[in-house]
Amino acid sequence: MNRATVRDLLLIAAAVLLLRAPFLNQAVQGDDVYYLAGAQYAQTDPLHPNHARYLFLGQEVTMQGHPHPPLNVWLLALLLAALKDVREVPFHATYILFSLAAAFSMYWLARRFTARPLAATLLFLAVPAFVVNGNSFEADLPFLALWMLSAALFVSAVDAACLRRLILAAGAMALAAMAAYQAVLLVPVLGVYLWLKRRNWRWGWAALTAGPAVLAAWQLFERLSSGAAPVSVMSGYFRTYGLQTLASKGPNALGLTVHLAWMLCPLLALAVFRPASRAAWIIAGLAAATGAVSDSSPLFWASLATGILILAWGVERLRTDRDPDSRFLLLWLLGFFGAALVIFFAGSARYLLPLAAPLALLAVRAAGNLPRWLPGVSAAVHLAFGLALSTVNYQHWDGYRQFAASLRAQAENRRVWINGEWGLRFYFESEGGLPVKQGQAVQPGEMVVSSDLALPVPIAAGGATLVPLAEREIHSPVPLRLIGLNARSGYSTVSLGLRPFDLSRQPIDRVRAWLVQERRPVLSYVEMKAPEAEEHIAGGIYQLEEGRWRWMSGRAALLLKRPQGPCVVQVELYVPEAARARRISVLLDGKPVLDQPLAGPGPYTLRSGELRPEAEVARLEIAVDQTFTAPGDQRALGVVLMGAGLKPVP
Repeated sequence: MNRATVRDLLLIAAAVLLLRAPFLNQAVQGDDVYYLAGAQYAQTDPLHPNHARYLFLGQEVTMQGHPHPPLNVWLLALLLAALKDVREVPFHATYILFSLAAAFSMYWLARRFTARPLAATLLFLAVPAFVVNGNSFEADLPFLALWMLSAALFVSAVDAACLRRLILAAGAMALAAMAAYQAVLLVPVLGVYLWLKRRNWRWGWAALTAGPAVLAAWQLFERLSSGAAPVSVMSGYFRTYGLQTLASKGPNALGLTVHLAWMLCPLLALAVFRPASRAAWIIAGLAAATGAVSDSSPLFWASLATGILILAWGVERLRTDRDPDSRFLLLWLLGFFGAALVIFFAGSARYLLPLAAPLALLAVRAAGNLPRWLPGVSAAVHLAFGLALSTVNYQHWDGYRQFAASLRAQAENRRVWINGEWGLRFYFESEGGLPVKQGQAVQPGEMVVSSDLALPVPIAAGGATLVPLAEREIHSPVPLRLIGLNARSGYSTVSLGLRPFDLSRQPIDRVRAWLVQERRPVLSYVEMKAPEAEEHIAGGIYQLEEGRWRWMSGRAALLLKRPQGPCVVQVELYVPEAARARRISVLLDGKPVLDQPLAGPGPYTLRSGELRPEAEVARLEIAVDQTFTAPGDQRALGVVLMGAGLKPVP
């Protein structure tokens, strides 16, 4: 290893450490909480960490259908076993190893494919998705590191026909497969290189089967030991939530194209890939003319055009460039992007991290006629932008941590319900809080914490009222948003917008805490559109829709004021075409008062016989025999309620 290489490696290591050091105390964020739930479960069942069960959006799910195999969970489980608790600084310090592995692998590939390896590596490190997502406990950076290591080792092995390096590459591919299912894309990507360089090397083709073989073995082990293969459970979730429908593929494709523009500094992309700019703008103009996209933001359209520009340039070069190295990098870029359109559904920026390497390498190779300083300056500008995004990200998740710490004394001696996900949930669970279920009933003396942004679900405060205890707006002085109230950023998911990020000075989130205090019901009959309806719902009834009706789950409960004199129970409902309920039963204070079949879809008004409730506060329970789940809606749906309660007998 010569002096220049040692110097470059030291500079790269220093860059990575400087990149990660400011964020060592990054709060638990996003999906970290679910990986950590798997790590906790692994303390008792290390062979099946993905069998952890937890509430997600108010419903119990199993991590067995999680879209990532358990390698990352195992790593977190080892850290948890060693440190006895989740400690942000040492956990993040350990994860720096993956950033280093990805960076060094990129440098080796850059030495192989460019004359300016340091510049290409710095472009890779400056990608905002690498800067931001490298500060989480999710599987993205472990997978990227193993992907890059697999590519570097395999290319080296093929070039030298070295069996030892090939074995190491196969091991890296096997580990990558246990970090993310999309590791199977290493087979066609690296298969292209093997075909171009040493197509008759049988050991090379055999090594490419390592990832799929390990995945198949793990699926078989899970099937034999638990009765279900993880991929089948995951497929069930995809069907339940409608994640792989055509309706989700269009936004996913737009989101990924927009994010592609930011896998390289857009200024460098426009300078390097300008020969195809006319085609890019024509395609973008046609997309705008169709009216298929409602976002008129210049940020969205400029990003979309730049993404299309990169793809158009890649297709053009693939058609004309006969150099094997260029063709390999182009097929890596275009092949992975095409696969991403098919595989993914949320259009997240982090999905494209494995193609940041070929994009940076192609840009440096194509920049030969441009000023030598341009790649370095582009990397510096892109890095500064990525650090700004990371700062906003840090302040967002730290806001949840601070809010939980500020309420520690109030939460010590009462039950705390957490109505939200992500870091809000993690830090209040660490203080003994419990996540709410769909339609969760709360009782006087308890506390509820919630967020306007972090996916709250309906709760039932029947017979009680929520008294404000604390409120905090989470802000950042940096006017960039990866996610936020009123932001249309699709950085993590296109369900929130199609912009690569957003520009805003609005609050990122607003978090609140309430005390639950007793409140006696004031209505005997509750119309679902009544302003007081929420205060009478004791569970199993969802939010108001269209200003007049509410879905109920399989079982609903209302607290009612006893009317004077005799009364009847009356329930007004509607059975939609998709509903499966064909029988309904009603109880008043635990005693059956109605049990009636439902002939099919349509409106119903059900009445009981004459009753004389004894208690001042009556509890009415309504149950149906079957529920269903609509595509894209995680709720268990029974029938539509218009009103229910006690009606005086004339």
